[in-house]
Amino acid sequence: MAKALYSIGVLFSQSGPYGVVSRSMFNGAMLAFDEIRASADYPFAIEPIVADPAGAFDQYARSSADLLGKNGVRHVVGCYTSSSRKDVIPLFEKHDALLWYPSHYEGFESSSNVVYTGAAPNQHIIPLIEFLLMRMGKRAYCIGSNYIWAWENNRILREALSAAGGSVLAERYAAVGDTDLSKTIASILDARPDFIFNTLIGTSAYNFFQAFRAACRARGIDQPAEMPVVSCSLSEPELGEIGAQAMDGHISSSVYFSSLGTPANQRFVAAYQARWPGSSAASADAEASYVAVKMLAAAIAAAGSDDVEAVRRVLPSLSVEAPQGTVSIDGATNHAFLTPRIGRSSAEGQFEILWEAGEPVRPDPYLVQTTPRYAMRNSVPKLRAVT
Repeated sequence: MAKALYSIGVLFSQSGPYGVVSRSMFNGAMLAFDEIRASADYPFAIEPIVADPAGAFDQYARSSADLLGKNGVRHVVGCYTSSSRKDVIPLFEKHDALLWYPSHYEGFESSSNVVYTGAAPNQHIIPLIEFLLMRMGKRAYCIGSNYIWAWENNRILREALSAAGGSVLAERYAAVGDTDLSKTIASILDARPDFIFNTLIGTSAYNFFQAFRAACRARGIDQPAEMPVVSCSLSEPELGEIGAQAMDGHISSSVYFSSLGTPANQRFVAAYQARWPGSSAASADAEASYVAVKMLAAAIAAAGSDDVEAVRRVLPSLSVEAPQGTVSIDGATNHAFLTPRIGRSSAEGQFEILWEAGEPVRPDPYLVQTTPRYAMRNSVPKLRAVT
């Protein structure tokens, strides 16, 4: 008897201003599809149907409409930016399909038509803020790409610093893809903050890291030590884009780094490199895309079909042993339990893990339990350093 065949949409840009990260997400998803096809554990077959918006904002909705309408798929793994996710959600709600969104994001959203396998704000920005208050100071300068990811993360940071007696010296935004950031860099050098909170994405971020390091060198400033750049998005594939002269010494908050020494991650890294030879190291977004496909396959197996309502019902009872550790879905929010970590980039294009949570953290996308203005008011939380 032939196996049932389920078509799954894959919606990632493989070019454009943030193509480096999106390609890594595509790679992670396709590796999971390969492993599922090669396994005898699944009583069905899955077929990815790939759409490439090429970084063009208006193409995400068009591609989603084709996948959901013309191709009739019920599940799509995809999107990197929050603007693209928000633009396509109404289509998924209209078709009652599921978007499996595998990117860290700013939170303040929960849709019954989205499964979020990337980090929520209490799993990336809150741990980063705690780390900064303990080790780096309370005076921040914020620079970001001009869309909701940067706006919301900067708001959360401002609330937390204000509650702890700190301040945001300035907020500056650039259009996605803008690489002329010289005026902002001059302003940062004049302000001399304790740290720079970076929410730039793609080519804007890479050019900022390069130009800021060069400007600091010209003034005799040890940039990583005196004015560190901290992010909730900087990942391994992007370090190569920054280049050897400026890739080291940056702080990133993430739920996954490819330098994790667990056997599960070592297998994942080896498989990723074998599948995509010559590519950069796997990133948190690549791992979240891999997890999304594996979680979807587990849900189809448990539900007995790809029926959306049946998949929704079984999801909270499932878990996946992912490269980062155990991942499960919170039925109340459709977000994942994930393990926060803080890393520092090295000249070798990896991250040294400075801190990690002891177990997966329940997602709190609306910061109901971890509201920064209250959490930071009376004391600086204690973090457990990696030894």
